Amino acid sequence: MAERLIDEVFAALDEQTVIVPGTSTLDLVIPSLACSLTAVHQQRRALENQITARLEAHPLSPVLTSMPGVAVRTAAVLLVTAGDGTNFPTAAHLASYAGLAPTTKSSGTSIHGEHAPRSGNRQLKRAMFLSAFAALHDPASRTYYDKCRARGKTHTQALLCLARHRISVLFAMLRDGAFYEPRRPQATAA
Repeated sequence: MAERLIDEVFAALDEQTVIVPGTSTLDLVIPSLACSLTAVHQQRRALENQITARLEAHPLSPVLTSMPGVAVRTAAVLLVTAGDGTNFPTAAHLASYAGLAPTTKSSGTSIHGEHAPRSGNRQLKRAMFLSAFAALHDPASRTYYDKCRARGKTHTQALLCLARHRISVLFAMLRDGAFYEPRRPQATAA
């Protein structure tokens, strides 16, 4: 795409009939910017390969990536920010650290329901939010999301609820070293 865009820019410049002061400098600037952009993309790919290699070497990597919506980037953020989960006594502590535990706002005698906190680890919260969004293709995650929407939650609120739910599951997976297993629908007694 970058090469095509560069060719289109130069083609447009060649077709230009009005000469604007500074047009000739574009012949120098655009190739320079294109080379810089190419170098940034190559560095990013190399860094992504290094992160992938290090993550695959980690013993918890297969556990984390077994959950739908958790890929290399999310797993890396989880391991860097939360470690192996042993720093947190419960899933609620991990959710609070991530900024996914609802908080009650109060002032004096007034209590104003539960809201998403503005505190917490922003990187972990963002990773869990994006992971929840990516997991909407998973039937179990989609069912939980749909239940939240049916209770009147907005899309963002339902995703945050799903992220909070998923962080509890991830905590249990890290604690036990177990792979992700979706919940089976419970049979109703007749």
